[in-house]
Amino acid sequence: MTNAEDLAVCHRLLAGGSKSFRAASLLLPSRIADPAAALYAFCRVADDAIDEAAAMQDALEGLYRRLDDIYAGRPQAHAADRAFAGVVTAFGIPRVLPDALLEGFAWDAEGRHYRDLAALQDYAARVAAAVGAMMTLLMGVRDPVAMARACDLGVAMQLTNIARDVGEDARNGRLYLPLEWMRQEGVNPADFLADPVFTPGLGRVVQRLLEAADALYDRAEQGIPLLPRDCRAGIGAARHVYAEIGRAVERQGLDSISRRATVSGRRKALLLARAIGSFALRPAADSAPPLPATRFLVDAVTATAAPGDRTAPQRLPDRIAWAVQLFDRLDNDPGHYAR
Repeated sequence: MTNAEDLAVCHRLLAGGSKSFRAASLLLPSRIADPAAALYAFCRVADDAIDEAAAMQDALEGLYRRLDDIYAGRPQAHAADRAFAGVVTAFGIPRVLPDALLEGFAWDAEGRHYRDLAALQDYAARVAAAVGAMMTLLMGVRDPVAMARACDLGVAMQLTNIARDVGEDARNGRLYLPLEWMRQEGVNPADFLADPVFTPGLGRVVQRLLEAADALYDRAEQGIPLLPRDCRAGIGAARHVYAEIGRAVERQGLDSISRRATVSGRRKALLLARAIGSFALRPAADSAPPLPATRFLVDAVTATAAPGDRTAPQRLPDRIAWAVQLFDRLDNDPGHYAR
């Protein structure tokens, strides 16, 4: 599928880049490690290409041409492109998913703001749920209900990251909170960006965002039993650890302006142990439809034919002790997308 040299480049990009993505991939079975590294590597170089471009539109057009070549089976002379082309073919990844991710990167580069929660979910669908959908395909799962729940988890994690990083984002000139919510609390978005200061009204906006995330975490958990058994604990760990970041924000009075919420190593250990219970979860009797923001991702997977049979699942090793250390690094990852 992919040569060893290209994979080595992808693994180096992963090891030197995203702490969160690497932690998540290492909690999953070893058979997913190589394709996950290839997926991350392409996402990483695409994000860098837009961030570092003098002309964002030119960079975006160049990335779409690279995707054209990847999906035509003739990737350009980049290790990440060649590796990702192999993953696209082997796992039947529809073009809509990486296209959505590139669109989300472009929205970031534009400094786009979001009027309401629905608009913010549109953004989260692109920068987070699209990656979650691709990771679910790497697990060999194409079930539309499982895919919808994977997208719920991606959106929930993105909302949590935004709630945690309000101050940091504002100091970098970025604002992701729903503008309508801010105005309802008497917070002028432009004034806040000019001088990011915590107020009780802003705290209530953060609380609403965390509540929206929590509702999606609960929905996402219903899809864990639809995953291979050796993938459930890893995804359950991600669900619980990220949700706990929201609890940490609440414990500091919803002030994510003057400080960044963290979760202690001991607490993470307890949460990771709880994730073992994901093995015993059962799917909900009545499955909720996808979010309107993520339906296009689920529909794209449903409309794409599955590739050949995947390798049989491996047993899940006992990763809980060292996983605590990996998740502990999440607190030091400044980016929303897996950097």
